[in-house]
Amino acid sequence: MPILAAFMVPHPPMIVPAIGKGSEAQIETTAAAYRQAAREAAALKPETIIITSPHSIMYSDYFHISPGAGAKGSFASFRAPEVRFSEAYDTELVEAICQRAQQEDFPAGTLGERDKSLDHGTMVPLWFLRQEYKEGKIVRIGLSGLPLSDHYRLGMMIRDAVESLGRRVVLIASGDLSHKLQKTGPYGFAPEGPQYDARIMDVCGRAAFDELFDFDESFCDRAAECGHRSFVIMAGAFDGQQVTARALSHEDITGVGYGICTFYPGEKDPSRRFLALRQEKERLALLSKTARSDDYVRLARNAIETYVRTGRRLPLPASLPQEMLSRRAGAFVSIHEHGSLRGCIGTILPTEKCVAEEIIQNAISACSRDPRFHRIREEELPYLDLSVDVLGDIEDISSPDQLDVKRYGIIVNYGRKRGLLLPDLEGVDTVEDQIDIARQKGGIRETDPYTLQRFEVIRHL
Repeated sequence: MPILAAFMVPHPPMIVPAIGKGSEAQIETTAAAYRQAAREAAALKPETIIITSPHSIMYSDYFHISPGAGAKGSFASFRAPEVRFSEAYDTELVEAICQRAQQEDFPAGTLGERDKSLDHGTMVPLWFLRQEYKEGKIVRIGLSGLPLSDHYRLGMMIRDAVESLGRRVVLIASGDLSHKLQKTGPYGFAPEGPQYDARIMDVCGRAAFDELFDFDESFCDRAAECGHRSFVIMAGAFDGQQVTARALSHEDITGVGYGICTFYPGEKDPSRRFLALRQEKERLALLSKTARSDDYVRLARNAIETYVRTGRRLPLPASLPQEMLSRRAGAFVSIHEHGSLRGCIGTILPTEKCVAEEIIQNAISACSRDPRFHRIREEELPYLDLSVDVLGDIEDISSPDQLDVKRYGIIVNYGRKRGLLLPDLEGVDTVEDQIDIARQKGGIRETDPYTLQRFEVIRHL
């Protein structure tokens, strides 16, 4: 049995009267739409309610699915301890999802439980639902720092697990929209805030789930949204199906966007297999780009593919240009996948006998030893977009006026601490941004008497 329906909902604690104490009246439009969504969910009489929450346990490289028989929670941290929950987990469905993740070597499961209590991203939707429907177990799933494509894949695994058990399931995609809609709001204003809200309500109102992938990560960060990945998991749960969507409400009274939409599945529709279609298009584009790559990038790709498939270091090819065999230089290998950074490791000064060996070593490190990411898997190889930066001489400078974010990379030094940032990076538009990011990477405080260095690079794409 397919998932019966899904609901995109926000989770402002103030919407619960015991917390809002009257202030919830200012978002009554959202509350009325929430009550309608809850009635629709209750009418389906689900056996299980799956809730994806940005405020559950979240890891950069792993999806946490809450383990155990159940969990309790309350709004005590919001001064309403009398509003309490005691929920049983659907352990059989949790196990089915985890088995699919294990079969696909996908980073999701029940490891890493830190806090067994329910989070407010889970409890706010439950508060509305439990007014209408007391039955049904739950499954609580956190988000991750992994690419949107992995969130969509998780949704597909959830769908497959639900169908294998024949469960009656509704899915709640919990998530607020932008937190930067008004200057008077708690997070201030950014122009990307209202742009994000308008786009996401349009996309979800049309069930145009393929367009969820078009939201650039830096754009989402500037909009300060918290629900996008939750919505993408939901979209994956409807992969290959027609979907009837309806936008019930959108408000930005408090400076935070609250959107509510309903989604009901229809017939199977191969034209809506959005991840597979997007990845095939991306694969063909990368094949074309790879064919045009120079020797530096081809060497990095060969090194990564050899290491991922065999666990061995690529021997130095004999056919490389002489400049790569005779020159020594620091080099960075950057890996992107589906538009997101997937690994970047480099050396400021040469550590190998030639720049070719430097690239091989740093390519292996970028795909397997970047502490921000899990090791690259073989099935990811067709979707990797690589660049190689070969560093020029490092120069001491006395003033930020001698920097140019497009031309120069930067090194910030203080004692033994050092932070480096390459030039011409997306989202780094000013020298001030460049210095701040490099400084923070090195663990250097703004008040520390740091010094600056610059360098040029030759970027190979």
